[in-house]
Amino acid sequence: MELLRATFTPFFTCILFLAGLILPVASREKQIESVCQTPVLSRLQHHRVSSGETLETIAQQYNLLPETLTRLNPSLSRGSVSVGREILIPPFNGIRIQAPRGSTWQDLEKAYGVRADILFEINGCERTPTTIFIPGVNWSSAPKEENYTGLTGYPLREVGRIIIPYGWYDEPLTSERRFHSGIDILADSGTPVLAAESGVVAFVGQQGNYGNLIVINHSGGRQTRYAHLSQVNLQPGQQVQGGSIIGAVGMTGKPDIAAPHLHFEVRHSSPQGWVAQDPEIHLR
Repeated sequence: MELLRATFTPFFTCILFLAGLILPVASREKQIESVCQTPVLSRLQHHRVSSGETLETIAQQYNLLPETLTRLNPSLSRGSVSVGREILIPPFNGIRIQAPRGSTWQDLEKAYGVRADILFEINGCERTPTTIFIPGVNWSSAPKEENYTGLTGYPLREVGRIIIPYGWYDEPLTSERRFHSGIDILADSGTPVLAAESGVVAFVGQQGNYGNLIVINHSGGRQTRYAHLSQVNLQPGQQVQGGSIIGAVGMTGKPDIAAPHLHFEVRHSSPQGWVAQDPEIHLR
């Protein structure tokens, strides 16, 4: 499955952002992109200081905090800048660090209070962290606790066999090592697909390798995606109840396996966009 990502909105990032449920059509379509984005540290802009500019005015121009610029540009001493100097500008607030040898994304989550899946994806889906970007403005606070206990339903009427799980796997036809942003659940063509939770439809339509795709936004900043459908029964902006039929299993798009199945994803809204999570931890 070609991985998807969403365009991010720069913001103070240690507090997870609750996204609006209904977006303009253009915004909804821009959300349906690849998860594994180019690493943040490969997307730094270069700003040459002009006469009259200060560290504060430059930071304001890019919607950043001055501390973000000084941490990324150690040569900036005490907030002073000189005309003609070139400054590196990140796409959002955060710090660059050298990950300790042998550390994992989970280790960094515990150390900086930013979820491992977010760190993994904004740093280009590298399996082992090295020099990376930690988003946020308060890297010592722990993730916000919540009462979320999982989705209330299942995307099919009966629990099915997961043929490709979430995470790294060997692509069956090419043996290429790839990252799978959801789970593939075996089911006969035409099997009804159910909304796993009540919410608002954010996207319905053809979308590349996904084929016929339905995206539903839920409360708490969560989203579910249902792909390869043979038919869809919804319209964007429509309210949908958990357990209601939203479409049928099919083989549209470019499925990873030849057998009919439902590609199902669960995502969480963050300042970096809709970040894919392991759907199995959300299914009761």
